[in-house]
Amino acid sequence: MTAIAHSQPIKDIRGREARNRKLVRFWLYGVLLVLFALFLVGGATRLTDSGLSITEWKPIHGVIPPLSEADWQEELEKYRQIPEYQQINKGMSLGEFKRIFWWEWAHRLLARAVGLVMAVPLAFFWLTGRLENHLKPKLLGLLALGGFQGFIGWWMVSSGLSERVDVSQYRLATHLTLACIIFAAVMWVARGLAPHSAPPADQATRRLAGTMALLVLFQIYLGALVAGLDAGMAYNTWPLMDGGLVPGGLFVQQPFWINLFENPKTVQFVHRLGAYTVLAVAIWHAAQAWRAAPGTPHASRASLLLGMIVVQALIGITALVLVVPFGWALLHHGFAVVVLGFAVAHWRGTAGAYPPRTAVMVAR
Repeated sequence: MTAIAHSQPIKDIRGREARNRKLVRFWLYGVLLVLFALFLVGGATRLTDSGLSITEWKPIHGVIPPLSEADWQEELEKYRQIPEYQQINKGMSLGEFKRIFWWEWAHRLLARAVGLVMAVPLAFFWLTGRLENHLKPKLLGLLALGGFQGFIGWWMVSSGLSERVDVSQYRLATHLTLACIIFAAVMWVARGLAPHSAPPADQATRRLAGTMALLVLFQIYLGALVAGLDAGMAYNTWPLMDGGLVPGGLFVQQPFWINLFENPKTVQFVHRLGAYTVLAVAIWHAAQAWRAAPGTPHASRASLLLGMIVVQALIGITALVLVVPFGWALLHHGFAVVVLGFAVAHWRGTAGAYPPRTAVMVAR
């Protein structure tokens, strides 16, 4: 009787824990969807050169767009004071200004929406006792990172309001990379709450899965430098650049290291090398996973990750040779985030889910 009485509460706790984990996981998947929409709109904002159309940072009041002709004229007059208008868009009509304004406004609105979608359910789950203790600091950390990302976004925009005609590529890369870190961290926590169909993988598979996720993140950082310098326009041929595998003029600036960040030719070349490296490691990872545990979900997902990286490479090549049209460039940007999300989910899968609280209770 004692064993039966003891097992019943454990069974009840386990069922309640599984239901709560499912609710929290679906909430985090919803956060990921809003974040992905934010990535797409942010990419479109960059591709349409709309990021400097709003010249002030108003976290609360800024949610309300211009509602009258006078409001629109006021916003346009503010835009006329910055170098981008004076040197590139001088004479822009109100209709043309509205087109770039709405991209930036939508980007900022979605950023605020992410904060709400994160904060309100977090408070609900916390206050109703649906969060496990180990999740609380993780989720609070994510919320804090989201707030910090808002500051980084304004720090990026401010770099293009006084002297430059665009934002700093350094700050753009920081902004996008931090956004990707937030996206990856949300995916990591969500995947850790999901039931796993296979036990944790061997150490070598886990290590390579982690390496793949970090390489994809670094490649996105390199892509942000390309976007910040419009380096995709430097050479629009593949596989050759300027008629050779290694073009000239890669390290003409001094000091030499600054070419890695400010020379469009060098930045595009390094981004290409990064793509080849990611592809090579993905092949190695898939082969190693199939040798270590053939037929397992870990091996299948390593192969799927390899396939996604091949598709992303083909999208990038197509965008390049077509001289970076809007649609292909945005697809390349958006699918990079999909690849990152899958790479992180795969990495988390090789490590296994968070242990259930009931397992800790029984161990004690």
